[in-house]
Amino acid sequence: MNQLNLFAELTRIKKPIGYMLLFWPCSWGLTLAYDFSSDLNIYFFYLLLFFLGSVLMRSAGCIVNDILDRNFDKKVFRTKDRPIASGKISVKLALLYSVILCLIAFLVLINFNFFTIIIALASMPLAFTYPLMKRFTYWPQLFLGITFNYGLLLGWTCINEEITLIPIIFYLGAIFWTLGYDTIYGFQDLEDDEIIGVKSTSIKFKKNPKIFLSICYLIFILLFIVTGIKLNLNNYFFLGSMAVLFHLFVIQIINFNKENEENCLKIFKSNNILGLIILICILIGKLN
Repeated sequence: MNQLNLFAELTRIKKPIGYMLLFWPCSWGLTLAYDFSSDLNIYFFYLLLFFLGSVLMRSAGCIVNDILDRNFDKKVFRTKDRPIASGKISVKLALLYSVILCLIAFLVLINFNFFTIIIALASMPLAFTYPLMKRFTYWPQLFLGITFNYGLLLGWTCINEEITLIPIIFYLGAIFWTLGYDTIYGFQDLEDDEIIGVKSTSIKFKKNPKIFLSICYLIFILLFIVTGIKLNLNNYFFLGSMAVLFHLFVIQIINFNKENEENCLKIFKSNNILGLIILICILIGKLN
């Protein structure tokens, strides 16, 4: 039981926000591409596959992140008790866990078409090098956005077997969404990060974070609306986009307090609800 608890702590399986933020873009891409006049069982089957894949890959990614950051984590109050940083789990055992999770994820992946499998495998270097970016650039959140929203393209290609302009537009927008929410998340560790010398957009824009967040979220909502226009979604989609706009600029930016760690975490977690709102917007936008 102790090893199971350590494994759960290592993979953050009890903190669903991580894998849900990986899952939502997958569901958006799938829903945009899917023809709902056909068999709905396939749609829900693919949703399930994407959910399982998100949980497995997020868990493996957490392990790799903790291995690479173990020396940093020891110096940060919030992370010093993580299993690898505290020595409760060895690096070798953690690597074994990560490999097993990736193998199971591959079994999920092979249920999709060949093109989706290939482009999914092509994203693996991004997924496992992201933790290194904070050592070299103030923009690690940009690399996280590129990685975390890649599933949007996979959701599209599992239906269409090609990448067109529409998913690329939405993918670019989603990257700015991640830039915003992970900047908010980073303010929890800002003081510790500055002391140990790692970089982030939270540090880079610490004087005027709301301006940066507003730019990121404005780009996201604009590209979200452009996606709806390109797909000729109905008026319900555009009405629903007002709820997305309200959430981004009122619930998140206006209420954001960079000095309050609990506030930062609460706003960051609220993006799980936003992911669901966006999915609903797309669904109702495709109603005949």
